[in-house]
Amino acid sequence: MSSGKEIRMRRIINSKSRRMFILAMDHGFSDGPIRGLGSISQRLRDIGEDALNAVVVHQGMVSRLAPLLKETKHLGLIVHLSGSTSLAHDTNDKRLVCSVEQAIRLGADAVSVHINLGARTENQMLTDLGKVSQACQAWGMPLLGMMYPRGEGIDNPYDPQLIGHAIRVAMEMGVDIIKTYYTGDVESFGSILEYVDAPVLIAGGPQVDSDFKMFKMVHDALKAGAAGVCFGRNVFQSEHADLIAEALENIVHKDFGVQEAVALLQQTKRWEMTG
Repeated sequence: MSSGKEIRMRRIINSKSRRMFILAMDHGFSDGPIRGLGSISQRLRDIGEDALNAVVVHQGMVSRLAPLLKETKHLGLIVHLSGSTSLAHDTNDKRLVCSVEQAIRLGADAVSVHINLGARTENQMLTDLGKVSQACQAWGMPLLGMMYPRGEGIDNPYDPQLIGHAIRVAMEMGVDIIKTYYTGDVESFGSILEYVDAPVLIAGGPQVDSDFKMFKMVHDALKAGAAGVCFGRNVFQSEHADLIAEALENIVHKDFGVQEAVALLQQTKRWEMTG
């Protein structure tokens, strides 16, 4: 890894735990002004930026977060380079809408790209990923690859074999941080990560119906060897987003158990157990 990448990586990774808690707030591009993202700057303040290592947004939202980013010393900026909308004929077809050079001008600490393996346009997305990876190597910019088995030919996107394939593709393409689905159990996910030498973050997926289940998923993924989480809706759409963020921070960076995280939340009258 180049010195530029190493310097920028230090801004988005916890120096003690060597793990990451990243909040994805790029959903407005695909889904519009959904609940929790009316004003991403205010929502981020409500959640508490100190609990996070980095936030993922599209290029146009950087200026809206600029005042907050200037205030905090610990929140990294990841600019998302690809996207599609829920109005598209093929929502799995993610195309580049920003460049590495533009992200550098915006002050990004890293960039991210979304790839759907198994989609009809997989070949174009992989071509785009290759171009972005080369640019990241040239500029010393860390690359987060959001790698999902997702498309017409995918029956089970959590299949360990498919998740392993997605992670391997990311490694082959020079991705520095890999985000993907958790397979659902420690044994299968741990087996996949045994020979992976890049940090792997788990995605939150659709909003869960139980905070307990979310905490257990994170705890088990870390036990299997994951390097943290990159969550979106399960944090910013929560009625108690600040408390959820605090609990996740403690699981990721301080090795809290599930019950410890639950107990932390139950200490406040603002939170009621949902699972």
